[in-house]
Amino acid sequence: MAEVEIIMPKMGESVMEATILTWLKKEGESIEADESLLEVATDKVDTEIPTTHAGVVKKILAKEGDVIQVGSAIAVIATEVEDVISDTPDSKGGSGVNETNGQDREAVVEEAAATEGSPSMLSSTSDGNRFYSPLVRNIAKKEGITLEELDRVPGSGKEGRVTKKDILSYLKSRQTVYSPAGGASSSVKSSVPVSISEEDEIVEMDRMRKMIADRMVESKRIAPHVTSFVEADVTNVVNWRNTVKKTFMEREGEPLTFTPIFIEAVIKAIRDYPNINIQVDGSRIIKKKRINIGMAVALPTGNLIVPVIHDADKLSLMGLSKKVNDLARRARNNELKPDELSGGTFTVSNVGSFGNIMGTPIILQPQVGILALGAIQKKPAVIETPHGDTIGIRHKMFLSHSYDHRVVDGALGGMVVRRVADYLEDFDFKRPL
Repeated sequence: MAEVEIIMPKMGESVMEATILTWLKKEGESIEADESLLEVATDKVDTEIPTTHAGVVKKILAKEGDVIQVGSAIAVIATEVEDVISDTPDSKGGSGVNETNGQDREAVVEEAAATEGSPSMLSSTSDGNRFYSPLVRNIAKKEGITLEELDRVPGSGKEGRVTKKDILSYLKSRQTVYSPAGGASSSVKSSVPVSISEEDEIVEMDRMRKMIADRMVESKRIAPHVTSFVEADVTNVVNWRNTVKKTFMEREGEPLTFTPIFIEAVIKAIRDYPNINIQVDGSRIIKKKRINIGMAVALPTGNLIVPVIHDADKLSLMGLSKKVNDLARRARNNELKPDELSGGTFTVSNVGSFGNIMGTPIILQPQVGILALGAIQKKPAVIETPHGDTIGIRHKMFLSHSYDHRVVDGALGGMVVRRVADYLEDFDFKRPL
């Protein structure tokens, strides 16, 4: 019987480590090829890792809660396939892993970061109560952060562990001058103490809620937010969807929602005003060529996640509809891949799905704009005709565009949301499905 090491796979362009949440198999249990072995958490998403080979779980190399670098071994599977990996150590004293896999793993680890010790080793603080990955400790060392200061960095990982993103976020907002003798003095205002009585219930934030909180605070700190509002007449859109939604369901086996129609209008507006499809890097403005639309999805847990439709401008309305339905379904079932949560250049949030008529959303960094879609309501409105003005019942909705005032002025921010409204109001009622 041969042995094969299961490696922590690369799960995205910027994902270099993951926290082990739950082992789905125990030592001694059988497992099939491609069957999920464990669940891990990155700073982007929770996901299950399948095994590459069938066999028996011989040894688990990392505990739940450990932060493991990409490319590190996490388990050993005993398999009947002899030609995959020899169970005899090689002449170099290797562990039995085939040479190609070993080289690939080393390359990935070197690419991740130069760290002290083994990539899978965890180092502790001086008091031994909190653990840090070698990558986090190495960043702290290079930036002159002592262990005492590192202990105060908020962690979004399991049990409050500090991830790579946590420490990089801390470094951006760091306004602390620290010396071992003099202690720390900070201009960052601490939280106001909360009064807790006996009848109050205390609920600890989960990992995702902590991460959302940190990102929202960071975005408001980085970008001065301005919001422009437009009320759009979407009667043509509503009537068209009411006409074709039954046929769409029968033909495609899934619903036709308003979201892809709205996203299509957003894409057209971005094409007209490409300076909204940018990102800020210090004093540089990065003009993004690809149009990648993020769509906010509410999860059953009450948290929020933003999967991304990459190259959304290359999809038809049919393609957008299928993509929207697929991402929303897999987001709620915790089946998204890390790359599906990165690379967005503009985001849409449908607050109308909760009955809200408008909202002032927070920008998802490093983007510079986000559009909130309000609830569609029937309203009396003035209708201009060649024979004079009349009053009629129209379907109306508010569009709220929040944008980064460092690089987007009111003229551009206002024109973008107005153009989205124009495309919705001019929607072709006779458009074929």
